[in-house]
Amino acid sequence: MLINPTIDEINDLFKMHHINEEISEIQRLSGTTAGRIYRLSTTLNKHYILKSDEPEQIRIAQQFLDTYKNSSLLPEVLLTDPENTYFIYTYMEGTTHFNRGLKKEWLTRLVKELFNTYVRSTDTKSWGRMELPQRTWKEFNQISIQEAKMNIGSILTTDDYHLVQSKVDRLFHEEEEKFLLHGDTGVHNFVYDQNKLIGVIDPSPMVGPILYDFLYAFSSSPDDINIETLFATFELLEHVDMDKSRLIEEVLVHLYCRIGLSNKHHPADLPEYLKLWQEWKRLCQEI
Repeated sequence: MLINPTIDEINDLFKMHHINEEISEIQRLSGTTAGRIYRLSTTLNKHYILKSDEPEQIRIAQQFLDTYKNSSLLPEVLLTDPENTYFIYTYMEGTTHFNRGLKKEWLTRLVKELFNTYVRSTDTKSWGRMELPQRTWKEFNQISIQEAKMNIGSILTTDDYHLVQSKVDRLFHEEEEKFLLHGDTGVHNFVYDQNKLIGVIDPSPMVGPILYDFLYAFSSSPDDINIETLFATFELLEHVDMDKSRLIEEVLVHLYCRIGLSNKHHPADLPEYLKLWQEWKRLCQEI
């Protein structure tokens, strides 16, 4: 693992891989991952990211980026350590979280240029996180609900938990179509420039139905979590066909998990999410 690399070390690495660039600056970035992330700047003002992490994390991230390398939204991998302790990829200039523009617009691009390129997974046995696989899709969702319950504490009721658990028990009892997913498709991993989505970073790869990444993105910010945005963007998904009533129920499951994450990491969003929770509960009762 590269820890506190020097400019000379990186330039030697570039020469070894026949990359005709000269690094002039290295900046350590803060990130949500357990590994280390550095921004590399060249003398020609081009930028790259060096990510250093546990070999399994690097291996599965590179697998995802290689699989979907034709997507215009993903960074390009320049080089990978043979022992999978680090890799270097192109840097996307922009902001995460903020200046997003309308959800309907950025989610449309996400569907067309990433989710519709997803391919079926060859993994026949496991579901969910590739480093922590589960036997079924239902098991993965049950674990997510349990984690959310702990993060939520007393903010929602026990009845709310049982409602979501009943949805999981009923919705995920059959075999789903399994795809290689990004696994962490939230606004914190989307790069925006001038209110437009331009990139998707930091995959946390997993295997499961495409709808997971879609609804994770849809619920990852409290703006525009409404039926109009949901249906308009859902209809663009090429590999997903589902009754609208089930779609609404699955939103409720994601919303419960998102409230848990919001309480833990983004408490400022919590009041809006709690209002949305009551609205979507009513929608579920009406279908």
